[in-house]
This record gives sequence, C-alpha cells and structure tokens, in this order.
Amino acid sequence: MKRFLALILLATAVALAGTGWAQGKAPAAGDKPAAAAPAAAAPATAAAPAEAPKPAEAKPAPTPNKGDVAWMLTSTALVLMMSVPALALFYGGMVRSKNALSMLMQVFVVFSLVTVLWCIYGYSLAFTEGNAYFGGFDRLFLKGTFDSAKGEFSMAATFSRNTPLYELVFVAFQATFAAITCCLILGAFAERIKFSAVIAFIVLWFTFSYAPIAHMVWFWMGPDAYTSAKVVDEMNGKAGLLWQWGALDFAGGTVVHINAGIAGLVGAYVVGKRIGYGKEALMPHNLTMTMIGAALLWTGWFGFNAGSALEANGTAGLAFMNTYLATACAVLSWILGEAVFKGKPSMLGAASGAVAGLVAITPAAGNVGIPGAFVIGTAAGLVCLWGVNGLKHLLKVDDSLDVFGVHAIGGILGALLTGVFNDPSLGGPGFPNNWFEMKPGFESIAAQVLTQAKAVGVTVLWSGVVAFVAFKLVDWTIGLRVTEEAEREGLDVTSHGEAAYRM
Repeated sequence: MKRFLALILLATAVALAGTGWAQGKAPAAGDKPAAAAPAAAAPATAAAPAEAPKPAEAKPAPTPNKGDVAWMLTSTALVLMMSVPALALFYGGMVRSKNALSMLMQVFVVFSLVTVLWCIYGYSLAFTEGNAYFGGFDRLFLKGTFDSAKGEFSMAATFSRNTPLYELVFVAFQATFAAITCCLILGAFAERIKFSAVIAFIVLWFTFSYAPIAHMVWFWMGPDAYTSAKVVDEMNGKAGLLWQWGALDFAGGTVVHINAGIAGLVGAYVVGKRIGYGKEALMPHNLTMTMIGAALLWTGWFGFNAGSALEANGTAGLAFMNTYLATACAVLSWILGEAVFKGKPSMLGAASGAVAGLVAITPAAGNVGIPGAFVIGTAAGLVCLWGVNGLKHLLKVDDSLDVFGVHAIGGILGALLTGVFNDPSLGGPGFPNNWFEMKPGFESIAAQVLTQAKAVGVTVLWSGVVAFVAFKLVDWTIGLRVTEEAEREGLDVTSHGEAAYRM
C-alpha cells in the first residue's frame, strides 16, 4: 500500500510539472528548450527502493530549413538587381542624354547609402520591439545577430511556427527593400536637383519615414510568441500600429510604393518644374535602355514579392504566380488604353504598364488568389495610365518619371483591392486573425477595405509631412536646385564631370 501511495504521489507530481510547462512561455526561436519533466520509474523488485528517475531527452531548438535560406538569399540578390541595374536603367533611359549618367549615379549611390544606414540603425528602428511607431536600439550596428565567440547566429521569425530564419538573412533581404524605396523617389525630381541635396534628403526621409512605416506595417512578435489564447492580445499590442489594425501588405504597397510615391510628389512640387517643362519636348533619350530596365525589374520582382513569404512554400508560389500574371495583364491593358485614347500603343507604355502591374500586385501578392491577380493587374494598367496623363495634368506637377502616377496610384489601388480579393469567397487565402489557433479568418470586404484605406491614409500623411519638412530643411541649408546654367548644360558634366556618351 505504501508503494502504491508513493506511485500515486509521484504521478501527481509529474502531472503538475507537465501542467506548469504547458502554461509557461514557449521558447523563442534560437532559445534552448527546458528539459522535460522526469517520468516515473517502476520499482525493480518488491523489496528494492524505486530507482532514480531518468530525464527525458530535450528536444533540440528548431533550426532554419536550408531550402528556405537558399530561397531567401536568392530573393535578396534578385531585389538588389531591381535597383542596380534594373531601376537605374529604367530611369536612366527616360531622362535626356545629358542627364543619363547623373540618374545612374543617384540610384547607385543612394542604394549604397541606405544599405549602410540600414545596418547602422535602420533595421533596429524598423524590426525590433519598441512602441507602435518605432522600434528600439537593440540591433544598432547589427549587434547580437552573430556571436563570434560561440559561433552562433540569432534567429528571426517567419510566418510558420518552429520555422526560424537566420536573422542576418532577413536583415539583408529587408535592406534591399529600404534601399530601392529611397531610389524610387529620385525619378520625381530628376534632371534638376543637386547631388548633395539628394543625399541629405534621403538620410532624413529614410530615418523618419521609411523606418517607422516599415515598423508600423510589418513588425510583430512572430508566431512562436503566441503560446496560448491568453497572450494573443498582449502580443498583438507589441506589434506596429498598422499590423495591430489588421492592415494587409504582403510585400510593400504601403511601405515601399505609396511611401515613395508621396515623397516624390512632394519633392516635385518643392523642387519645382524643369526649365522648359510644358514648352519643350522633354523626351526619353533611350527607350531601349528603359525596356531592358523594365524587363529586369519584372524578373527581380519575383524575389521582392515571392521572397516576402520568407519561406520556400505554397504562399511563395502563389505570390510568384500572381506577380507573373498581374504584370502581363497590366502590360496589355495599358497599351490597349493607349491605342484607344492616343491612337498608338508605345514601348514606353508597355514598360510603364509592367511596372504598374508589379506595383499594384505587391501588397496583394500572397494575400489574394488568381482571380485577384487578373483584376488587379488589368485595373492597374488603366488606372496608372490615367495617373500619368490625366491626373498629372490636373495636379500641374512636373513628376519627371511618373513616380506618383505609377507607384503611389498603383500602390493605393493594390492596397484597396487586397481588401476585396483577400476574401476566400473570391479565391483569396484569408489571413490568420488569431495567431495562436493559426486559422484563416476574414471579417468582411467592407471592414477589410476600410482597414486598408486607413493604412493608406496614415502612409500618405506620414510620408508627405516628413518629405515636406526634409526638403525644406535641405533647401534652407544647402539648397535643392542646381543653377539654371548647370541644368541647361546637363547634370552629367556639371555635377559629376563625366558624360554618359562620347560621340
């Protein structure tokens, strides 16, 4: 009877220990799991005392899947290609020959500058825990991402439980997003801004617009933090503001395109129109270069959108196919619109249509089904065609390379239509509204579109105010525009002492 009672007490202790573990916090990615509770041991003989319990083997911490790592490194390289050379060639071909090298130089240097700023403080401000608007300073100079003494790498969360990614891979991937976003702005005030003014403005805007918007939209605690239903609200409360609202942005409709497009529009107004705008034909000098740039953008965008799944899985496949399809639809709808309203389809129109489709599908890529890709791509070609023609003239702005008309308008369209086609009844995947249960949910189209509209509004207001203040500060200190003489001669020679072409 004594042995029987001892076994009951031991079993009860084991059960209580197990209950305590189940209610405790799950180990984060990269943490070492605690040892399991000891199991009861049966007595060897009737007379011998019970043997000491043997601890069960601890489960090893989850490690990154090599396929996911390989895909994310590939995606990072593809997004880098989107800036240099793709965006540089796309923009470089659309300016006049006397400013071609200047455009290439601005993209190349800004991409490099933002990459360095990202590694110093940008990543920390965007992707560490802080408040609803900014992250903290835990990752300044990428501190803590690699322990050289132990040879250990820190881990970042993906969208699946127990599926971490090396944090340095995530840092590099997101660095390319930050860098290309800043480069996109440059097309709005091309051919008349000082190179020093570009550098100064980018530092300010990146710090006070890109980093906080990225934090508000994309920062959350990761699926492994949702250990029980009781902590869901607490974990949600630590996320960025727009993530808390439930805004959907798969790969950067708000963070990248609306953010950059609004800053470009403000810059075009503050810097002013080019000399001869509206009186002279300011034509692209090399549409072959622009077409090559657009084709490389389309190719690189697969890393941009499909890579945002953070894993080599079905969601990445969906984002890949949606990106492929929506872009093709936008090319066709844009040139059809040109044929109807202008009489002839153009190569510049086809290239612009491709970029419009890529922009619009970006927030939706993994958030909608194939029907959504058809509609979003087709709508993007027509709406952005109006954006660079009708709306641009209504605004009376010299947005040199149509940054606002394509990126802001396309981004807004895509963000709003994501709220429609995320609906499972329209072929969308829905979105987990409870990261503990990991079940897809969808409230209603009206509710989600309203949330998307609120996120768009915050991005427009935030980026616009920061851009205006930044441009004014630069103008008051070092000045924004080159001299009239320098503008007429061309920025290649006057700003860099070089020329794109020697005839």
